[in-house]
Amino acid sequence: MELIRGLYNLRARHRGCVATIGNFDGVHLGHQAVLGQLASMSAELDMPATVIIFEPQPQEFFARDKAPARLTRFREKIQALRRYSVQRVLCLRFDDRLAHTPPGEFIQRLLVEGLAVRRLVVGDDFRFGYRREGNFSLLQQAGEQYDFQVVAMHSYSVEGVRVSSTRVREALAQGDLEAAQKWLGRPYRMSGRVARGDRRGSALGFPTANIHMHRMVSPVAGVFAVEVYGLEREPLEGVANVGTRPTVDGTRCLLEVHVLDFDQDIYGRHVQVEFLHKLRDEQRFASLDELKNAIARDCEQAREFFRKTVASS
Repeated sequence: MELIRGLYNLRARHRGCVATIGNFDGVHLGHQAVLGQLASMSAELDMPATVIIFEPQPQEFFARDKAPARLTRFREKIQALRRYSVQRVLCLRFDDRLAHTPPGEFIQRLLVEGLAVRRLVVGDDFRFGYRREGNFSLLQQAGEQYDFQVVAMHSYSVEGVRVSSTRVREALAQGDLEAAQKWLGRPYRMSGRVARGDRRGSALGFPTANIHMHRMVSPVAGVFAVEVYGLEREPLEGVANVGTRPTVDGTRCLLEVHVLDFDQDIYGRHVQVEFLHKLRDEQRFASLDELKNAIARDCEQAREFFRKTVASS
């Protein structure tokens, strides 16, 4: 899969494709259905399947620190898109210039001159361009003028519920990992590189891998039973805390993972953390001894969760 950053990196060989546009945050089952449509069109027309995304996501640009929690950071999104017969990803920087681009210019520069799109898949409620003045009808008119077809993407439902990034986000915020998994089509994951921390976990007898989340807001919070991928013996069972560590007066949201029965040095390794079961909310304890006892209970509850999971499989 080829990653193209910005319109200025488009070349003549990128012209002629089938495409879709969106945030694809989470790459959930609804997104996967769209990618399936795109793959079918790609095979039918013998043209590359191209996914157009934005960084930052538009809501992050407009709402800044009030934007909704991000399900997948850029690297995670690209890794997920690789699984679905996508030949190219065009990432457009969403900045003030793009936000003020009139819809007609957006169509002309991106779809006509840049990509020479032959078929475009978008939602019938898709809005774009300055003040969101561009819509599905305008795209259809442009398609007639420039000889490309605009196809409405199908909404995807599970048990009568329309799948969306917002719905996945709400499930994660409520600690309902089972519902999130049902709509994502897989357990929810975060990935990142293990960094050196303040070694408080080691001092308490529970060393942790500290992982940068690269998000302004985390979609999950609390203490979880998790599995860790990316190391030699994967998956490895563990307990993760996502939060600010109020007992030690922390302020920055961190992802910390204590891998059960594991004592290797993994600083600098890139790992994936799969969230399987919420154990409890994060809380402030009166002393470090109380915190240590709580972590011990968390580890035992996680072990019990994994024992039951193995027994039922």
